[in-house]
Amino acid sequence: MKGSSKALAVVAMAALMAPAAASSAIDRIIAGTGISGSANGTRAPMPPGGLECVPYARQFSGIQIYGDAHTWWKQAEGRYARGRMPRVGAVMAIRPHNNSRLGHVAAVSRIIDSRTILLSHANWSYRGQIERNVTALDVSSANDWSAVRIWYGPNRNLGTTHWPVAGFIYNARPGSMPDLGSACL
Repeated sequence: MKGSSKALAVVAMAALMAPAAASSAIDRIIAGTGISGSANGTRAPMPPGGLECVPYARQFSGIQIYGDAHTWWKQAEGRYARGRMPRVGAVMAIRPHNNSRLGHVAAVSRIIDSRTILLSHANWSYRGQIERNVTALDVSSANDWSAVRIWYGPNRNLGTTHWPVAGFIYNARPGSMPDLGSACL
């Protein structure tokens, strides 16, 4: 009886310490309860119907822009602060390139060093799925984040494409924060 009381107490404490039930796939990822999908970051199970990059970036960053990813940079002008340097919570706006006619948006989840960041985004490596904390590497010759290579899950490595970046959109009013330009992070 003593052992079963102890087991019941452990189960009760675990239930109290568990995070509240997530209401969506995005909530599960932000809460850190996604499933492991690669050696670089995590991947969540696909929600019904899949998820595109735009609603995920909007939910992650709080930036209220709608429409295809390739329109975000221009839409942000005059509404949100924009710049050339990554900041945690900012959205990296990737221009259309090669087969990507609609561009892509991804949220900066962590800065590793002046040329490496971690991104959280949807619908990149795996159709309709979310990836969290995957590597993006600045490959621009001027170290200005105008071109990046991004982790590609199926290859379990950085992709080979140099993706053109319009810049970073910050969840702040225009002019309310200085652009760090090419200064070291």
